[in-house]
Amino acid sequence: MTQDYNIDIKNMVERQLITRGIESRLVLDAMQNVPRHLFVPENLRSHSYDDSPLPISSGQTISQPYIVAYMTEQLEASAGMRILEIGTGSGYQAAVLAYLRCEVYSIEFLKELADGARKVLYALGFDNVKIKHGNGYDGWPEEAPFDAIIVTAAPDSIPEKLIQQLREGGTMIIPVGETHSAQWLKLITKKDGKAIEENLLPVRFVPMVGSSNGGNTQNDNH
Repeated sequence: MTQDYNIDIKNMVERQLITRGIESRLVLDAMQNVPRHLFVPENLRSHSYDDSPLPISSGQTISQPYIVAYMTEQLEASAGMRILEIGTGSGYQAAVLAYLRCEVYSIEFLKELADGARKVLYALGFDNVKIKHGNGYDGWPEEAPFDAIIVTAAPDSIPEKLIQQLREGGTMIIPVGETHSAQWLKLITKKDGKAIEENLLPVRFVPMVGSSNGGNTQNDNH
């Protein structure tokens, strides 16, 4: 028998998002309507709307619903925005942005995850997401500049190539820090070619692995 997720979704929106201060009706609508359970392994689907990250394949995770909503709201994502995502993972964050009618360019180092996310997003009809299997530190220069960038893993410092690919006045949300106990989720605004930083929340993400010379990027473990 197919599970009815409507009550779980309602509780997620009301108890996890609204009570924690998510106010954007666009974001709440996206979280209400994007089927998170389709991005979760079948054996864990009964926990799809729990207030926590969940494991997916390749040792990675799908983010806690609140952190997805919070990061989306902070970017003020809206229709027509060109957004670069570093770390496709399950594809759920990309789906939320796509539901908001953004043009999403998502990079994932792990080919298994990139292929899986592409399959789910295609099945849901999100043709406004492009996924590339590659190194997140390098960004997607041939599609730059971007109105916003969202990063779902923590580098030690803000990658310069990503700043270069952000348009003037654009924003980037990114966790930064060397260890789980010393990370901050930062909102970056590009002004006069420079990154203006604002600390938002203390967070716990897995490290962003690799370098601007090539390597790996992992997904969040918030």
